[in-house]
Amino acid sequence: MISYQDVILFILSKANQKVYGTFKSRLLPYGLTPMQALALHALYEEEGLSAGELGKRLALDSATLSGVLDRMAESGWVIKNAVKADRRVLNIQLTDKSRQCREKFLKDTIAVNQEVLSMFSAEERLLFIRMLKDLRK
Repeated sequence: MISYQDVILFILSKANQKVYGTFKSRLLPYGLTPMQALALHALYEEEGLSAGELGKRLALDSATLSGVLDRMAESGWVIKNAVKADRRVLNIQLTDKSRQCREKFLKDTIAVNQEVLSMFSAEERLLFIRMLKDLRK
């Protein structure tokens, strides 16, 4: 018989809770949730993405993404612009607030990543990340 503690669902769930909590606490100064922070990261990589494209990149359904973007717009992180050719399509733009925070925000994210993975050697980190990415396929 397998113990519940050895079920991959349990192991990943508990690891996710720990990592999510670490990121959540480190994002408090920004007033962002971890999901909002991921959206901001994607927009830092490519500003002006459509909401649909951003949803694809983050693997989020449109209802979930809509709520994330609404809260980010309300708190001044992004602006949602309807595309003139098709009013149903929204382009997401960064605000001055998000541009001004960019460098510190990215440095803080790197620091949290390093903190979470600090128990692993460099080789183990690379292998761990690769294995997690393989699980997503």
